[in-house]
Amino acid sequence: MNYIKRLELFILQWCIALTVLAQITVFPWPAHLTEKKEIFILTQNINIKGNGEYADKLAQDLCQDLKNLSFLNIKIPEKRSIEFRLNTQSDFEKEAYSLKIDTEKILLEASSKEGLFYAKETLWQMIKQRKGKLAVCHIKDYPQYQWRGFMLDESRHFFGKEKVKQYLDLMASLKLNVFHWHLTDETGWRIEIKRYPKLTTEGSIGNWHNPQAPAKYYTQKDIREIVAYAADRNIMVIPEFDMPGHATAVCRAYPEVSGGGEGRWKHFTFHPCKEETFRFISNVLDELIDLFPSPYIHIGGDEVHFGNQSWFTDPNIQRFIKENNLINETGLEHYFIRRVVDIVASKGKTAIGWDEIVDAGVSPSKVIVMWWRHDRKYQLLKALEYGYRVIMTPRRPFYGDFIQYASHKIGRQWSGYNTLETVYDYPSSINNLMRGYEKQVMGMQFSMWTERIANEKRLDFMTFPRLIALAEAAWTLETRKECTSFLQRLPIFLQWLDEKGIYYFNPFQPSSTPEPDAPDKEDVLKNG
Repeated sequence: MNYIKRLELFILQWCIALTVLAQITVFPWPAHLTEKKEIFILTQNINIKGNGEYADKLAQDLCQDLKNLSFLNIKIPEKRSIEFRLNTQSDFEKEAYSLKIDTEKILLEASSKEGLFYAKETLWQMIKQRKGKLAVCHIKDYPQYQWRGFMLDESRHFFGKEKVKQYLDLMASLKLNVFHWHLTDETGWRIEIKRYPKLTTEGSIGNWHNPQAPAKYYTQKDIREIVAYAADRNIMVIPEFDMPGHATAVCRAYPEVSGGGEGRWKHFTFHPCKEETFRFISNVLDELIDLFPSPYIHIGGDEVHFGNQSWFTDPNIQRFIKENNLINETGLEHYFIRRVVDIVASKGKTAIGWDEIVDAGVSPSKVIVMWWRHDRKYQLLKALEYGYRVIMTPRRPFYGDFIQYASHKIGRQWSGYNTLETVYDYPSSINNLMRGYEKQVMGMQFSMWTERIANEKRLDFMTFPRLIALAEAAWTLETRKECTSFLQRLPIFLQWLDEKGIYYFNPFQPSSTPEPDAPDKEDVLKNG
């Protein structure tokens, strides 16, 4: 490069350097970051390469991404490079990575596919934010928790695979790695099961506000497509097959396995004693396991008492309780849970259940507990003391259907709101309960129940920006978290949502993003 070209490049770099004081704005915030005043300029003729199959794939993906950038119009004769280096023999933790940017080269390193993928996502955020003019820096990063999840309920309202894929893309950018898919409940069954076709021809009819809405569900081809799409983004998909309660859609399609129930709660539970019930469950699990390669199956296990009225009066059920020394209906519920957990284990999988299963007498080696009842901290402590692995998704503050701002009217409340700040600050308020049990806490999850969420606009509004806060709370080390810093960086991510046409609640100008409307009906659990 001649003197004039070098001088022009130096002047360009110097001018840009004056504007990069707050250049690095990534989500979630990394464990270690050192920054210099020099910059790296991304050019059209950049050389991007990997050191093997997966690294080569990421290099190709980045090349493709860069082709769509309108601002990438600088071409400099001087050779510059981006290198992806996967080294399984290095001492990085599984999801850890290093991203090193100097003035001539960018190096992304990790010992796992997950880590190298996250390095790419961090680099991509930086490229988009600063339009290819990157601060010279070194990021060494790794997560606080291994389970960083988002749950979407599509039983109450159905959104479809394109919306799910959009959310998987956003999850990947935020380094969230678990998609918990709630596809079965009272309202509708949303998975094609070939052995039991009425699950979709009958069980998928209706939604929360309209019981006669046309049948909507995912075919097995759809499921495989979405699971593969998620895996390509290092996201594990966990299906939930809710039982023994929340089984209304199943039992109205196949009443021979119904446990009865009255009025509002008709068909709410499986029949807890029939061998036919457990054969049915085992057969459905076989197809689910074929569709979902994850090591986990979520079996629900919550709120059985809402709809087990018939258990108290059915003579066969009462006889079964007595003959098997189960004492009462709660003992029968626990018997059911133990049977199902054993079925799941026999198929080589680990069951996950809501925190009621702590009392069922299941071996901690066979089940993982999702703690959801925020008002029952003793249930969390009990789970930890009994040796269970735990995922934190308490209603306060991790349920996305709770109101997030004082002026909003639609959504659940429980002595307050689930604000952006309370999501971000978690789990600082319960650190004392987890002290000494840290290795049993797998991570955290934001759970979106959709009774009052019937369209994409409201789904987006209730998800963002709180999911961004959850992502940083779950990834970033406690010593590196700072809510003020997060709020200063947040407008950058909101701008990206704008570019994608995704609606959200703007905490800086609440009136600029009015609360979308939602369906309504009389229901005893609407705001509970």
